[in-house]
Amino acid sequence: MTSSSSTTTTPDQYTMQDPTTMHPRPPFPKQPQPQPGLAKLMDPKPDHGEESYRGTGRLHGRKALITGADSGIGRAAAIAFAREGADVVLNYLESEEADAREVVELIEAEGRTAVAVPGDLRDEAFCTQLVERAAKELDGLDILVNVAGEQQDVASISDLTTEQFDSTMKANIYAMFWLCKAAVEHLPAGATIINTASVQSYQPSDSLLDYATTKAAIVAFTKSLSQQLAPKGIRVNAVAPGPVWTPLQPSGGQTQEALTEFGGDTPLGRPGQPAECAPLYVFLASPESSFVVGETYGVTGGRFLP
Repeated sequence: MTSSSSTTTTPDQYTMQDPTTMHPRPPFPKQPQPQPGLAKLMDPKPDHGEESYRGTGRLHGRKALITGADSGIGRAAAIAFAREGADVVLNYLESEEADAREVVELIEAEGRTAVAVPGDLRDEAFCTQLVERAAKELDGLDILVNVAGEQQDVASISDLTTEQFDSTMKANIYAMFWLCKAAVEHLPAGATIINTASVQSYQPSDSLLDYATTKAAIVAFTKSLSQQLAPKGIRVNAVAPGPVWTPLQPSGGQTQEALTEFGGDTPLGRPGQPAECAPLYVFLASPESSFVVGETYGVTGGRFLP
């Protein structure tokens, strides 16, 4: 199935462009938002591929569960998956409903099924229920994409509360564990799990102590689980984004002062856009990556990963 958007005249991911100028560069305006933030309130608006992603049928008939699918990288993956032919179950927090509704409309515009399931992934029972519902609604499940995460800038360990540390661990590590554990019971041979690490896994910022810790753990979790599941024909890999323009940043992931220059220190001189991450998720979900197991792919604008 080829998306109707393949006929657009808007430059897409197959159009050669200068990567230093194809998306906004800092300085950006200060724009504080309460956690977890909404994409529709950001200035400039993030590019999730709404107008720019062109599908070619690479995931035709696939059945995906994507967390954090209302905005940011999860939204970009959901749009791309739908335009590649997949049906999608979207998870997000109830406060993100306004963004999520837009994603549902975009998926349905491609003739694909979109099932919206709001809820807090820091709850084990909800994670299990989410996977069970996804498998029921889609009549199976063969892609799990773990994107949702929590990030709060805290300058000193003295100011990092146990409550905040625990919340970050549950959102970023425990949720991934619970979802993967529940999903394995449904995933057939040929299925894929894609986790979301970060450049912070390898280049941790001093003010993201808890977040960087979880992202390093995701790399190890991905490698370990990939070895367990590979003999069953289930592949597990990860994507490690660098600075990407998402609601995570203005809602506490960066200080407002840092936000104004966000991404300006990359070799490309700008932050990445969610749409620039989506093709990696598509690649890792598709049979094109059939011999890729336990890897972490960087999309960092030039910040090296080991």
